[in-house]
Amino acid sequence: MKKNKSNWSKKKECPCDDWKCFISYEEELEEEVEITSTTTQSSGKDDEGIMVTPHVGMIFKTDVEAFDYYVCFARKNGFAVKKARSRLSPQLGVIKRDFECYRSGYQSHKNKNPAVETHRERKSGRCRCDARMYMSKEPLPDGGSHCWMVVQFSNVHNHELLDNEQVRFLPAYRTINQADQDRILLLSKAGFPTHRIVKVLEEEKGSQGGHLSFMVRDVRNFLQNRKKSIQENDALLIEKRECDVIDLLAAIKSTKQTDQHFVYDYTVDESDKVENIAWSYAHSFHAYNMFGDVVYFDTTYHSNTFGMLLGAWFGIDSNGRIVFFGCVLLQDETTQSFSWALQSFIRFMKGRYPQTILTDLDPRLRDAVRVQLPNTKHISSVWSINSRVPSWFNLPLGSQFDAFKHHFDTLLHHFKSTEDFELKWNEMVSMFGLNSDRHVALLYSLRAYWAPPYVRGHFLMHMGSAAYSKSVDEFLKRIFSVQTSLRSFFEQQDGTGQSVLAKVLGCIFSKHFYFSETYFAVLKSLLKNIPILLQVGVIANMNNQAHQDMRLMRIKTSIPIEEHARKVLTPFAFNALQHELVLAMQCSASEMANGSYLVRHFKKLECERIVTWVPENEEIHCSCKEFETSGILCRHALRVLVVKNYFQIPEKYFISRWRRENCLVFNNGHGTPDNNDEWFQEFQCLTETLLKESSNTKERSDYIRAELKKEVTRLLDEVRHLPESDAVAMDITVSPS
Repeated sequence: MKKNKSNWSKKKECPCDDWKCFISYEEELEEEVEITSTTTQSSGKDDEGIMVTPHVGMIFKTDVEAFDYYVCFARKNGFAVKKARSRLSPQLGVIKRDFECYRSGYQSHKNKNPAVETHRERKSGRCRCDARMYMSKEPLPDGGSHCWMVVQFSNVHNHELLDNEQVRFLPAYRTINQADQDRILLLSKAGFPTHRIVKVLEEEKGSQGGHLSFMVRDVRNFLQNRKKSIQENDALLIEKRECDVIDLLAAIKSTKQTDQHFVYDYTVDESDKVENIAWSYAHSFHAYNMFGDVVYFDTTYHSNTFGMLLGAWFGIDSNGRIVFFGCVLLQDETTQSFSWALQSFIRFMKGRYPQTILTDLDPRLRDAVRVQLPNTKHISSVWSINSRVPSWFNLPLGSQFDAFKHHFDTLLHHFKSTEDFELKWNEMVSMFGLNSDRHVALLYSLRAYWAPPYVRGHFLMHMGSAAYSKSVDEFLKRIFSVQTSLRSFFEQQDGTGQSVLAKVLGCIFSKHFYFSETYFAVLKSLLKNIPILLQVGVIANMNNQAHQDMRLMRIKTSIPIEEHARKVLTPFAFNALQHELVLAMQCSASEMANGSYLVRHFKKLECERIVTWVPENEEIHCSCKEFETSGILCRHALRVLVVKNYFQIPEKYFISRWRRENCLVFNNGHGTPDNNDEWFQEFQCLTETLLKESSNTKERSDYIRAELKKEVTRLLDEVRHLPESDAVAMDITVSPS
């Protein structure tokens, strides 16, 4: 089944800056595999891999499945098929399908008048071949559904059948897939003649001459049809783009009128037409103040309809979830456009620069970052490198690619010093004969931006990992719809009214976000015009989530350091530190003559780290630089603290972004006792049921809105007059500390 094509797709330009080189992404390769797998499954092979000849009484689920089966059978046997007649029923729709050999029938002469101008007559390939497969829609025994049955079949041909080398030249089997179409258009735009385009594609695919799935004439016809289509639609697209951009700008200005803290900027060309637009929200600014030390600038997606590049700034909050900082739409991908985008972002964030920014390997973006963010560490995520490796090296290495990928992954994860990395890199390049490969040269020249030994020690917080990058990609894919206008794209990020309500509830119930004080304040402002009933339900769910997260913070080692960290850190940060603490118990620490410690794993003795301990200042430093990278102490440093009989981690090693005071938690310091679980569930159930019942009609909603406020006020007055208990109370407020 053909998938709906979105207006947004991933850009394919290669960072090597060679216009002839392009990127194929992992999901595209998976889609090709899926198509191949589907074709193989529908090819009708038995357990021994032999094609089963269709026969009368053969059953298929759908007529499409039957046709695909017959196509596979025909190709294997040296002919092609076509769809002939079909018959309809008022009750059941199509009930008959006739599939015939492509040479069935005879040539018709529609125009016999010599005075009328006609096209050149072509020799017909039809010879009244009688090979056919007729299908009928039949009811299944259950009486509720139908299947398609072969009611007539003949495999008798009155013409010569083709062999495997010849059958692929039949028009039915000469297809140009979407990736090849994009490549053909790019080469044509660069001025390549048609025959040269085919040669380039053969070289890129490692195919022998004439063995592509299409011929030179197919490429020529494709370009002619596309050129005609582009000429017809180009003016319409330009007009649509201008109207859509104007509509987007109107929506942005309208948002500014209702929210004075919303910020935006845009540029116009010499014709006073909008080029670039950037915007950010008030809650994005507040989130940036808390979590803006590391920023991920994603420039992966490009609009197929409007030719604009999407750039989005993201961060990571105190519990490891995605934070949205801002967005930009750029007319082109020049250094000037990227520079304007970065300038706008820093202006939105009141001049505060991030410590680290992560981007892809785009050379123009790299130049813009160097100029606009001179004191910010620029890093390219390893995931962006890994996603390109198959596209770069699969074809030139062929059967050696898997071995190369293994060596490449080893370089990423097992060598800690820059000297070892460069030594092993040169060995790998020589082993696979890649000394003259331009992509190897590119990666090596930019190793300071992506290679782990070079970027280790710079604050990243795992934002360069595959998991984070995939989370951002999923976030963007949820925004992109099949037919997304620029205005609807803007409104999907942060609309008003019901759309905001749906988004907030979606975040709460699906736990995409961990709520900090900032989110709590923003949520209150969003809910100010929503009935108090809904506010109670939302607040209850937020606290219930925090309560459940606290319950997951279980002690594993019973070491005082762990108990202390549990009181200070968010669940995400605590789980990360707890993982390191568990592994610390598998390490030995030997004091050296200079007072430092040599820490080794009990099995992996070659993986040793040097931990320096300064007792006067309670400072601890490890050669693995995990704390500098993630803000979480490593297993090696924790092992030394245990050896030194520390019961608490020094406060300086609990950085502010990982502390619990940035989150909506309970104030008792130990989580909520188990006997409150039933109360939480009952309270949440009541509020959700009340919300559901009251939302059926406006009369119900108005009644509940009025009465609930009275009842909550009355209950509060009664509770405040009750005597205080010595038992631990459940506090559903934001922690003040």
